[in-house]
Amino acid sequence: MKSVINISDRTRNYFRSGKFLKEFLIMTLTMGVAAVAVHYFLIPSGLIVGSVSGLSIVIHRLTGIPVSYITFTINGFLLILAYLLIGKEFGTKTVYTALVLSPWLLLFEKIDAKYNIDPTALFPFTDGHVDYWFYLASFVVVLSLSQAVLFRINASTGGLDILAKIVNKFAHIDIGLSVTVSGAIICCTAFFQPDSSLYLVIIGLMGTWVNGLVLNYFYSTLNTRKRICIISPEYRKITDHITQELHRGASLYELRGGATGEPRTEVVSILTIEEYDDLINWLEQQKITCFITAGDVHEVYGQWNRKSRKKKVFGK
Repeated sequence: MKSVINISDRTRNYFRSGKFLKEFLIMTLTMGVAAVAVHYFLIPSGLIVGSVSGLSIVIHRLTGIPVSYITFTINGFLLILAYLLIGKEFGTKTVYTALVLSPWLLLFEKIDAKYNIDPTALFPFTDGHVDYWFYLASFVVVLSLSQAVLFRINASTGGLDILAKIVNKFAHIDIGLSVTVSGAIICCTAFFQPDSSLYLVIIGLMGTWVNGLVLNYFYSTLNTRKRICIISPEYRKITDHITQELHRGASLYELRGGATGEPRTEVVSILTIEEYDDLINWLEQQKITCFITAGDVHEVYGQWNRKSRKKKVFGK
């Protein structure tokens, strides 16, 4: 009973916190960005890039089953896997993002109809023909950005991203490489089509590969942390600020100055970019004499994430 009460309290605190509203808005707006990539770049190009939509198109051409039915079935199966293998939080968020994509696409279709917009003629510099490379590059950059943002808050655009997240979790492969491998397999299914085009398949494979590279870049940039090392006679005051105000851990290392031989203490901690900026501002305000070095860290596992969430999200 105690564990049930604790889970209920955590859930209630999460929905009461500002994080719930923030992530809800992020997911909604980010899926709007993903819908732009699909509606204005992927669909007009006719490319089959590694995705559930691309796989559904191939199956439709082979069986005649409507694409909507195939997509719904595949996504439903993948969402079940998300719940079982990744977690309820990821599964719930992905269900919402998958549901909100269609309304965004419908909205863009309404806008096109109202203002007589032709997505295939939206970019006049293509001279009225389909420039596959332009559409592919635009689609990859826009979609990769939305994928990185969603992965950052433990969500996804659904479909292929779920497979990539599963591979990333259990095989410890970079999320971009996971997307590339899964997408490449789907791209190759296009060879089973009666009218398959080697040229378009190769473009799709290259697009899937670049998608993984760009996704890794965006994800690493959004996931960047700062590893700071501070040497100061007021190390105790700095440590208290990090642990009590920023709610982060800090390690102390005993050093000895190379020139003077005097003993010194170094404070080492991992902070977010925002927390790092706050710490630097606080050090300046307090006029604390110190020597600081800082480097980027792109992956953090273990207690760092759990402590942050416990302190800041659940109010404990």
